[in-house]
Amino acid sequence: MAEHGGPATMTEYIQHHLHYLEMPVGEGRFWVLHLDSIFFKLLCAAIFVFLFLRVARRATTGVPGKFQCFIEMIVEFVDTSVKETFHGKSKLIAPLAITIFCLTFLMNFIDMIPVDWLPQAAGAAGIPYLRAVPTADLNTTFGMSITVFLLIQYFGIKHKGIGTFVGEMFTAPFHAPNPVGKIVLGPINLLFRLIEEAVRPVSLALRLFGNMYAGELIFVLIACMTLGSSLSSGMTYIMAPLQFVAGFVWTAFHILIITLQAFIFMMLTVVYLSMAAEHH
Repeated sequence: MAEHGGPATMTEYIQHHLHYLEMPVGEGRFWVLHLDSIFFKLLCAAIFVFLFLRVARRATTGVPGKFQCFIEMIVEFVDTSVKETFHGKSKLIAPLAITIFCLTFLMNFIDMIPVDWLPQAAGAAGIPYLRAVPTADLNTTFGMSITVFLLIQYFGIKHKGIGTFVGEMFTAPFHAPNPVGKIVLGPINLLFRLIEEAVRPVSLALRLFGNMYAGELIFVLIACMTLGSSLSSGMTYIMAPLQFVAGFVWTAFHILIITLQAFIFMMLTVVYLSMAAEHH
């Protein structure tokens, strides 16, 4: 992994694992595609569609198989959570919630793969860099949160109408009983509404990104515990068991994190859509 042919130092090792496979499409750092994030995101989407279509086509009313039971448990869990949170009527909300939860979980779950496996396989294929966890990429999480933001505006306009939707920007959260008060409070309400709408996608994106980036970095740091070690070194026999224990403990804890983060992203999306559909 070292760029100069020798054993990688800890700094080089970490930098290598945190470097994306980039493709510039314009001038400046903003116009750079992270090909690895795009590839694994599309791969997770394809796996999700394949698994659910396969179960749907092979579903039986008799005794279901174990995998069908597992998928049905996920669908029932998400459907129950949506019904308890979203009080409007929409045929889109439940499928959307299932898609968000499963896709986010699959992208998070890539972090369970040992940190060196995929980069080393990519290096053997002539690919210099590879970061496999799409949700550890801020571009991915912001793309997802911006999509949720657009859905919020769509739900608000669909359930309230454009007139009521725009009117609420000037009349909530502070209400006035008379026209003069409404005129005075209108700019304040609009300012609060703009701040609220801007904070939602930012908080969604940063929460998921921060947790997954930290988890990925901890796995890399654990891998550094025996970086460059050899069987002739006594420290190898001390650090290797410690590395195994640290990796096992963090992996067990991180499974909870990746599941929880997928659930939080899904539930916040449902909550925001429910709030957008309610009249204030």
